[in-house]
Amino acid sequence: MEQEKMKFAPCVMLVDAIALDGVVADVATYFAPVVGRKLPKADLAVLLECLALDAGWLPDAARQVQVLLVYGNGRKRLMHCLPADLTNELDGKAFKGELGEFSISAYQPSGMATQEVLFTETLELLDEASEAKQWILIPDMQEYSTTWKKRLDKRQSKAECTLFAMMRPPKMGMVRFEQLGFAVLRALGIKAEEIK
Repeated sequence: MEQEKMKFAPCVMLVDAIALDGVVADVATYFAPVVGRKLPKADLAVLLECLALDAGWLPDAARQVQVLLVYGNGRKRLMHCLPADLTNELDGKAFKGELGEFSISAYQPSGMATQEVLFTETLELLDEASEAKQWILIPDMQEYSTTWKKRLDKRQSKAECTLFAMMRPPKMGMVRFEQLGFAVLRALGIKAEEIK
């Protein structure tokens, strides 16, 4: 990603795609015996829309949502979501729904950089972009150090920011926390009445 050319939509989702895929796998493994059936792969479009709803975004067909998927050099596919191919099926693609038009870009770090470095640098660019008014963040809470969190804590942007994770991190500051698992359950097609 070239810093001087990065443009953002009013609504941005910055997602560690591999971490999200891992959460989907964990949730599916846990809930398949609970609901008594084999679960399909998660519908990524449904998952993204559920995240937007859980972040409090109201339906708005004119909304422009920029989805930035960060992934590692060794992985080109999601194992538990569909579509799965990060470069051929997701990068440069878009879909429209009641919550707006979701435009997807997939990025991997170059050279010796890591997913965390790319996530943190993108977060920094996002902070400098006045056009981005609503953010959704899904970092890899298990693998990342505290660098991204420190960058988030000192952000200057007044954008509405929602962090999704399985567990609430300590000292959230001016960031709203939402439970990631609920959106994943819906994307896996699990209904509330199936969970007893």
